[in-house]
Amino acid sequence: LALKRMVVRKDYRGLGVGTALCRAALAFARRRGCRAVVLNTLMVQHEARALYERLGFRQHRRYVLPTVFGHLANCTVTVYRHEL
Repeated sequence: LALKRMVVRKDYRGLGVGTALCRAALAFARRRGCRAVVLNTLMVQHEARALYERLGFRQHRRYVLPTVFGHLANCTVTVYRHEL
């Protein structure tokens, strides 16, 4: 299962909303028989990366965003994977 675009409005961050959403996605994937949940996040999304790691996601691989900006700014994308 690919988790895409999970966003919590800034004024609701730190209240457990992201944790609850992510746990719900993991439970959904388990019920559907998925083997893993994967997601991508940018290097600058420190809070999101910390959340995913707390919930058991592991860094799977990293790559530079394949755009002109990505190469100029060395914008790194981290792929996370949570085995179910």
